[in-house]
Order: sequence, then structure tokens, then C-alpha cells
Amino acid sequence: MTTSETNKAWPDHKPTALLVLADGTVFEGFGLGAEGHAVGEVCFNTAMTGYEEILTDPSYAGQLITFTFPHIGNVGTNDDDIETVNMAATPGARGVILRAAITDPSNYRSSRHLDAWLKARGIIGLSGIDTRALTALIRGKGMPNAVIAHSRSGEFELHALKEEAREWPGLEGMDLVPMVTSGQRFTWDETPWIWNEGFGRQTAPEFNVVAIDYGIKRNILRLLAGEGCKVTVVPATTSSEDILAMNPDGVFLSNGPGDPAATGQYAVPVIKDVIASGVPTFGICLGHQMLGLALGGKTVKMHQGHHGANHPVKDITTGKVEITSMNHGFAVDKTTLPGNVQQTHVSLFDDSNCGIALADKPVFSVQYHPEASPGPRDSHYLFKRFAELMRAKKSA
Repeated sequence: MTTSETNKAWPDHKPTALLVLADGTVFEGFGLGAEGHAVGEVCFNTAMTGYEEILTDPSYAGQLITFTFPHIGNVGTNDDDIETVNMAATPGARGVILRAAITDPSNYRSSRHLDAWLKARGIIGLSGIDTRALTALIRGKGMPNAVIAHSRSGEFELHALKEEAREWPGLEGMDLVPMVTSGQRFTWDETPWIWNEGFGRQTAPEFNVVAIDYGIKRNILRLLAGEGCKVTVVPATTSSEDILAMNPDGVFLSNGPGDPAATGQYAVPVIKDVIASGVPTFGICLGHQMLGLALGGKTVKMHQGHHGANHPVKDITTGKVEITSMNHGFAVDKTTLPGNVQQTHVSLFDDSNCGIALADKPVFSVQYHPEASPGPRDSHYLFKRFAELMRAKKSA
């Protein structure tokens, strides 16, 4: 066989995407989704399902997601599974890293191939690298800053990409909430999806809830509405005076991205005022972390974070263990919590704090995502707990 015949039989697959870490490490692969480049923090997610919900979770702003499950895209995408409140908005992950090329969709709910969906949302993708090696690197060294780049020509300015990755300051001290919060207040009445019926509407609400939007997810709002709440969503910078003037039966502190200490510069004083008012308060994820700050605790950056499904968490108040979904790179330092704050939940992976409650007021929060249901719905009771606190407050 001649050289030309050999080249035809074994074509040279030139890399069309790169992942360039801040320490200069380069992973070569094949591009998918949008072209261009983006800088962020690389984390890994262990979930086997829910890739569309994960990629549109505003809590992932500023991050590049590595999926440890090798086959992504098999159920396609659809509008029902998007988690950003504004369907046209693109906050969420800056990039996605896969082991294998995207598989063709095989699901009756699919309306678009994942690759086309990524292009439409401006998300840069890379496939064909050893995601096990990348995950092992993150486990050993922590979540690195990096640049993901995709060019169909396979031409890259590698030196410039390395410089960009090295100079990006990272998520510590970074307030990313302004890029994901709503620009104005709005009301929400859509209830959870039911098989063969779709989403419903809350037409007879029992409670008036104000949700502070630090990057809120649609399914959180649905579960609140499903528990009898008329929900008014307000921007992250809304004052406590404006919130309390709405006479809420409860206040919800949403999930979101970035460093809670940075966002807390303007959010914590508002949360303190809400707590002092005696209004029942419930927080999730970033809302949990900033509640911890408002109650006198501190937050810390985690080594590799918790990202994925099937995270076991123990509810100390009941002794039960629930299987949860998580997405956080910061955590409340339980050793800094004052005496009037009870630790209610703890991770059975690393003993980190996963929930708190105030002893003398109807205030509680959890670190994980009780609205996310990749199978288990163990944590939905928390929305009922919030409703019970509001009901008790109204009847007092």
C-alpha cells in the first residue's frame, strides 16, 4: 500500500477543540456546539441524566462542566427541561467536556439534537478526551481554571489561550449573580409537570411568597407553586423594604453562582432584615450559603465541590438519609456557626454542612437541590416544610 493509500485508509483527525488549563496542560479533542473560546473553572458532574437541566442551571455560570458519564445526548433536548427562567437567556455553563461524540437522540420528547442546541445557546463543547484522567486531576489538584476553545479549522493561538487561562482570577471573590438575576420582578404560577398532562397552573394560592433571584431555577418555582404559593420573583438587589412591603407570608432565597461572600456584600444585609421581621425564610444552595453568612457563619471554597446526583445526605432532625442532587463549589463552615444555629443536614461523603435552621425563628436552608429529581424525590418534603411554617405563622 502506498503512502497516499495509507493516508486515505487512516485519515489524520486533526483536533478541532482544546481544553487549556492554567498550569499549561492541554487536552486535545473534537469540537461541538458553538465555535470560539471561553474561560472558566473546570468541574466534573457525576450525574447520568439531566444534562440539559445541568447546562442551563444558572448556578454553573463561570464553569466548564466535565460529564463523567461517557454517553451524553441520547435523549436530545426540549424546551420543557430548560432551567433558566428566561427561555431566551443563556446563563449557565460556559462549556461542556464529553468523553464520546454526542449520540443521536432517541426519545419521544426530543425536539433538537444536543449539538444543534449547544450551537443555538452559544455553549462551546469538546469531546474525545479521557474524562477519567481529567476527573482524577481535579480530585487530586482541585478545580482548575481553564480555557475551552473550538475551531473547525483546527487553528489555535495556543500561547494566548494559555495566558488567558493563567490570568483568569477564578471564582473566589467573584460575584456572578448580576449576570444571571432577573432584570425586573415577575409573578410565577406554573406547577410541576405531570405525566400525559404537562405543566399546570396555581389558581387558588394559599401563600404569598417573595423569591429573591440569585439565579433561580424553573423547577424550584414550580414546586413552590405546587405547594400553594403565589410567587413573586424579585431581582437580587431588591431592598428589604421593598420585599417586606409586599407583605410576604414567606421569603425564598434562591440558588446561584459565584462566591457567596462576594454576593453577600449586598445580599446579607437584606437577608438579616428579612430574618429580623420574623417572616418564614427558606434558602437553597447560594441562598443557603448567604443565610449562613447572615446568621454569623463563614463560607469556604471547596477542593473539588459537589456536582452531580446520588449524593447521600443525612437529615439530623429525623435520622433519615436522602439521595440528593448537588451543585456547589463553596460551603458553609459548620465550625463557625453560632450557638443559635442548628446544623440540620450533613453530607455522608465528606461530613460537610448541608443544612441549617435558626432555633428561635422559622428560618432554614439546605445546600443541595431538593427540586432536582433525576429519579429520587427524597427532598421534596422541604417545600412542604416551608409551607407548614407559613401556615403556622398565618394562624398564630
